[in-house]
Amino acid sequence: MTMPDIADPGHNHAACITQALESAERLCAARGVRLTPLRRRVLEQIWQNHEAIKAYDLIHQLSSDDHTVKPPTVYRALDFLLAQGLIHRIESLNGYVGCARPEHEHRCLLLICRRCGVVTETENPVINRVLEDQARGQGFQLEHQIMEGRGLCAHCREQGQAHAGGQENAALKR
Repeated sequence: MTMPDIADPGHNHAACITQALESAERLCAARGVRLTPLRRRVLEQIWQNHEAIKAYDLIHQLSSDDHTVKPPTVYRALDFLLAQGLIHRIESLNGYVGCARPEHEHRCLLLICRRCGVVTETENPVINRVLEDQARGQGFQLEHQIMEGRGLCAHCREQGQAHAGGQENAALKR
């Protein structure tokens, strides 16, 4: 299963966010853990688009003129969301994206568009088996694995943005 194609004119992103939040609430209730209002707000901000968001951007977005959200508070919420499998951390960008399949523990491949910053989540059991076999062959027990690939999404390729000199999205440079 992959994340929805947000470049598709039929993609209803509001429904996408609602579905992610409802799924998170159901999963947390079934697991006996609390999706506190702050954790829910952090998750909602992460799902605002399908691009990686950094912790300090979340802090800025969650803070208001009369209330500043402190970094440890956001990091604790992120740790909870990661532990519950509701988000993924993109190591190369030091950012976070929503998980398209939080109901199942899985090893995923995150495809990151270097132009628009959109992140697409997919998984491939064949690749996962190869990685597990390679790890086992080295006497290594694989506990966590997220693969990242960077290139151009279908939308950017169709728009001919690849001819823009390979400029990367500012979000990828933050």
